[in-house]
Amino acid sequence: MTTLSEIQAPLKTRYREEPEAAKVTLSASGQLGEGVSCSLSTGRAMAEAGLHPATGGDGTQLCSGDMLLEALVACAGVTLRAVATSLEIDVRGGSVTAEGDLDFRGTLAVDKEAAVGFTDIRLTFDLDSDATPDELATLQRLTERYCVVLQTLTSPPRISTTTVTG
Repeated sequence: MTTLSEIQAPLKTRYREEPEAAKVTLSASGQLGEGVSCSLSTGRAMAEAGLHPATGGDGTQLCSGDMLLEALVACAGVTLRAVATSLEIDVRGGSVTAEGDLDFRGTLAVDKEAAVGFTDIRLTFDLDSDATPDELATLQRLTERYCVVLQTLTSPPRISTTTVTG
């Protein structure tokens, strides 16, 4: 059975020798749907995003805020597993949970002082492991450091927007 370090070794070597090879552009796109919705392909299925019930949605469509938290949970979970594997820390199982606080007055323009977006996000790892407290602290620290979604949220990238017609 091939180990994660064996799979990643040639990639790491290549990226050290050719730093430009490590730079990848990911993309996502969606199609504006009926009413207030946007459909996107996840690569495995179609997803239809719409308004959260707190902003007038009926709850049948995905909420982009939920999807953001789900992306954080997925990334943190995969990263934690990769770090645990690399450090040979036995994690038999567990869960990752993200909770985020929103004030929908901002989104609905009810109060211009209210933030639009999450004001607080809490990420919790509930692990089934006999790891020592020091090992768990290292696992958490490295998971935080290497989780792409977490790092993007804590150190936001430059974002540009463009509108085109066609």
